[in-house]
Amino acid sequence: MKKILAATAALTLSATVALAEYPEKPVSFVVPWPPGDLEDVLTRIIADEFQSMYGVPAAVVNKPGGGGGPFPGAVEVATAPADGYTIGSFVVGVPVIGPEIGIAELNPNPFEPIGIFLTYPFVIASSKSAPFSNWEELAAYGKDNDVALGHFGSVLPPTQVTFAAAVESGFDFASEAAFDALDCNTLASGDVDVINTTLQLILPCLDDVNVLASIGSERIALTPDTPTVQELHPSLNLALWNGLFVHKDTPADAREKISAAAQKALQSDKAQKLIAETGALIYWQDPDAANAQIESDKQTFGVIAQIFGE
Repeated sequence: MKKILAATAALTLSATVALAEYPEKPVSFVVPWPPGDLEDVLTRIIADEFQSMYGVPAAVVNKPGGGGGPFPGAVEVATAPADGYTIGSFVVGVPVIGPEIGIAELNPNPFEPIGIFLTYPFVIASSKSAPFSNWEELAAYGKDNDVALGHFGSVLPPTQVTFAAAVESGFDFASEAAFDALDCNTLASGDVDVINTTLQLILPCLDDVNVLASIGSERIALTPDTPTVQELHPSLNLALWNGLFVHKDTPADAREKISAAAQKALQSDKAQKLIAETGALIYWQDPDAANAQIESDKQTFGVIAQIFGE
């Protein structure tokens, strides 16, 4: 009789464990960049909302390094258990570029989107002391002079778009270098002439900077007179976004709860204030819309490859 009761108790415990409701332990949101930029700030708002809704600790883990690969943050999400406890907050380059640049853990693409929530106010900028104040003047100057570009990684979408826009405008950058952070100090130091960065990182010195162009389909509210690269060259219609991703084997109930927390967070006063202060576009694209966006971005990369004769 005791053996029967023990067996019954063991089965009951096993069933309880198997049916444990997600989430029951701490959750990590992995941002593969240093703290402080828009994807980091918004992901922290989402993590706070997740913690509030479900009563478990939720934290952002920054894993910078390798703007052009190896994407250590993305690799961490790819190799973690597919249980919803490790969530990636990724830019377009992770699912689009990651599988193409020799990172074994990212090829084939192991991720599926929970949703896209941010379009960056991404810009090409220079110091006001530079001998050019807009894109046309940069193009003219670059035909006869050396211009150095600072970026987050040569294979990343905004850098590729910037390279392609230069070629289409009849010049090329004489040198380029990757940085983990591209902010006011980068321009002030004179390390490069032009930087390719998010508007968030140069807001403190915006009065001392010329924004030459923005990258995306819409002009940025804080720089309404600055054209987009797409206006200058319509075929370069890449969207620079950030979204939440999980391993493709992650259970549906975990995905649904992550999505619910994210959507609620994006309606918060903190998120709305961020829109007003930075010009960011904050919204929610569900998995179907996110996958359609990724496919569109892949087509634009095909156009860029043709520009470079690849």
